[in-house]
Amino acid sequence: MNDEILKIVLNDKFFSKDESVSIVGGLRRFTELCACGKIRYAKSSPAQNGRWRCNAYDVLKNASLNL
Repeated sequence: MNDEILKIVLNDKFFSKDESVSIVGGLRRFTELCACGKIRYAKSSPAQNGRWRCNAYDVLKNASLNL
């Protein structure tokens, strides 16, 4: 499927942190991708237990297939 179409459709969609971790292949890989800016995210509040909203396009672009 065309990358530009996916970007347009998924850019305003979000996954939770737990969903994102399972899609990209683990917490360590997820934190590395967030740290280097490959996955954009926002927290609903600055509190420690604030919800994460991870950009769906970024998460799927960095998805890992675990067999």
